[in-house]
Amino acid sequence: MTVNAVRLNHAVLYVSDLDRSVAFYEAAFGMQVAAREPRADAAFLRLPRSGNHHDLGLFGIGPRPMRTPGSFGLYHLAWQVDTIDELEQSRMTLANLDAYTGESSHGATKSVYGTDPDGNEFEVMWMLPRAEWGAYENAAPIDRLDLAMEIKQWSGVSTSAELVPLEAGAR
Repeated sequence: MTVNAVRLNHAVLYVSDLDRSVAFYEAAFGMQVAAREPRADAAFLRLPRSGNHHDLGLFGIGPRPMRTPGSFGLYHLAWQVDTIDELEQSRMTLANLDAYTGESSHGATKSVYGTDPDGNEFEVMWMLPRAEWGAYENAAPIDRLDLAMEIKQWSGVSTSAELVPLEAGAR
């Protein structure tokens, strides 16, 4: 028997400076503080279009040495946007915050990457319409992203509402 989860609901990060991290996620993603817990030096943030109580929890733990990239632990979080146009806007936002670190195409998904003030990496991604996955159904290459070409092809196409139920036994 397996855990019957439907999706990842939220992530929680330890951060060195709670207020600095809250300000970053507000500026980068437009998140709003849904709740604070001063006893734990914690804040719980919600994305503007989310129906979730919170999408990200932040717990301030004070200055500590940063984890070495590529060591054990969390690699990155991925935030999905609704359109390829929003992905382009995300890239510009991250660049303006000096948080942009790169981009790639994974076939069925197109991604830009950034880091928060504590060096936690995250991905902002857009997913092709399910019917267009084709050869990428069971593949996830790491290729160069030609965002201008992707925008010409997919501008205005909304995909975040496409929820495809798992077929029985596909776990």
